[in-house]
Amino acid sequence: MKPKYVYVNTLGCQMNVYDSRQIVSELTAIGYEKTPFIENADLIVLNTCSVREKAEQKAFSFLGRLASLKKKKPALMVGVGGCVAQQEGKNILKRMPFVDIVFGTHAIGRLARQVERIEKKRCRIVDIDVATDNDLDSIRFQEINTSDFVTIMQGCDNFCTYCVVPHVRGRETSRLPDQIVEEIENLTVIGLREVTLLGQNVNSYGQKEAFCSFPELLSKVNAIDNLWRIRFTTSHPKDLSQALIDSFRHLDKLCHHIHLPVQSGSNRVLKKMNRNYTREIYQEKVAALRDACPDIAITSDMIVGFPGETQSDFQDTLDLIRAVEFDGLFAFAYSDRPGVPASRFREKINTAEKKERLQTLLNLQEQMTKKQNQALIGATELVLVEGISKKQESTDTSDGDEHQQWTGRTSTNKIVNFTWHQSPPLDAEASNGAASPAHMAVGTLLTIKIEKAFSHSLLGKPLEIQTSPFGKKGENYYAA
Repeated sequence: MKPKYVYVNTLGCQMNVYDSRQIVSELTAIGYEKTPFIENADLIVLNTCSVREKAEQKAFSFLGRLASLKKKKPALMVGVGGCVAQQEGKNILKRMPFVDIVFGTHAIGRLARQVERIEKKRCRIVDIDVATDNDLDSIRFQEINTSDFVTIMQGCDNFCTYCVVPHVRGRETSRLPDQIVEEIENLTVIGLREVTLLGQNVNSYGQKEAFCSFPELLSKVNAIDNLWRIRFTTSHPKDLSQALIDSFRHLDKLCHHIHLPVQSGSNRVLKKMNRNYTREIYQEKVAALRDACPDIAITSDMIVGFPGETQSDFQDTLDLIRAVEFDGLFAFAYSDRPGVPASRFREKINTAEKKERLQTLLNLQEQMTKKQNQALIGATELVLVEGISKKQESTDTSDGDEHQQWTGRTSTNKIVNFTWHQSPPLDAEASNGAASPAHMAVGTLLTIKIEKAFSHSLLGKPLEIQTSPFGKKGENYYAA
């Protein structure tokens, strides 16, 4: 039987990355194999994001380029999933007549069944029903990385006035804690060492269903054998509890990093955004986090140019950035999203002004991030190796050895690049049992001394290998 190939293009957040893995797994069950080459595909799936206008434009631009490919391969099947699919539904079929299936954020578990229907009947399908008989509790995966994502809940109940998420992913629904723990346990068996727990607002996990609290879930995950690190995203400041703050003090596997979106430094704008906290409350929670975990890295999201944002409001945002000294920011110029209250607000900020404010904010944050990174020069950091650095390929030296720059992350989520000096294994007696770096791989833990700092990364020299974050093996690293 001739193999069938699926090509998946993922746009947007970590949750979409997670969903794409589920999409591949569902299709593998009916005979598809994943391919990195779009021209080889029998089925192309675009997993979309609609949180920002630019991401939605990127989705339709990609689909537009598929029209010529569909003409060359009439049997090619094209599917559109994710938030744009949930939002636009049958309008996508009207706009893109070569698309065969549009499936929403709750329909992934039905995708294989729908694809088989199209194969047999050559029909076109829209499936954006929120109700599902194959939901988050029946997730299955075949691929796994050393560091990966696990969704613990879906949807959002906060209804920030600018946000489309509750409209495309529905209301909050949490998975059973035992099912989450079981999934992570199964993944550690095949190599998972760092897990990121995903939800639109993980801080409110389990509240509606009367499950355990999010800090209690973290404690359960912390007890999993062979798991080294725990991360989570995203947190809503209004639901950041003292119990969760204390988790950074007590849980040894919880990474010293939190992404805590603030969106604006102006109380007036925060009220219009329906964020339900003030900048003063936000700063109090930041202080509590740093009291519990002095080296914690705090990153955030900012929106500039929200309708009605004055220069004074924008200055409040810049002042908050200076006061908090974030380790990093994801900043965006406001854009109207379909059906959300802010799209009907007056006093829109013009595009040129939004761009100018965004650049001013980014310039300020870049200075702060570089300053914080420079403070780490000379320090030693435990780094989980993720793979070869995208910035540098391996090079051969005159002595025949190979120098290769690799990359990993610290507990505080700092990117660290370092040279991996591949050489013949050291003489066993002379090395006193030390492992050769040629035998190390993705998932290795290295103690690295930081030698240089840049705006978005660090550069260091490996000192030793560790078998886990909780007990050093004490092996000397043969560094370049």
